[in-house]
Amino acid sequence: MDALAAGHAAALWAALLLLLVFTLSILVVQQRIKHKVLIGDEGIPEMVQAVRAFGNAAEYVPPALAGLAILAVAGASPLVIHITGLALFIGRTLHAVGLSRSGGASFPRTIGMILTWIAYLFLIVTLLFYALP
Repeated sequence: MDALAAGHAAALWAALLLLLVFTLSILVVQQRIKHKVLIGDEGIPEMVQAVRAFGNAAEYVPPALAGLAILAVAGASPLVIHITGLALFIGRTLHAVGLSRSGGASFPRTIGMILTWIAYLFLIVTLLFYALP
């Protein structure tokens, strides 16, 4: 496989996922300014939702980025990296949208989590494939 192409694919999804996390952090700051909250969420529903949407992305994106980077280094096909990155990006975006709109269950939040888990499982299986001699 072309390691350079795999690296470029991983770089694309890393950039887009980091852009998502950055955007979610800006939304938290906007809610902090709006509600004059310096720390925590003070139980304000909009604050809680913004903080959790950011926090959830911050919990799921870094391990996924590590997995994508390792796949690129291990020589995975750029197509494998693009499929995984796309599923992660769509999943994390849908989850953030669903969580930002409602603290309860929602269609975007559910589909986003399912896509994230599918991407994680695909990453796990693919990484194990590349780990075995």
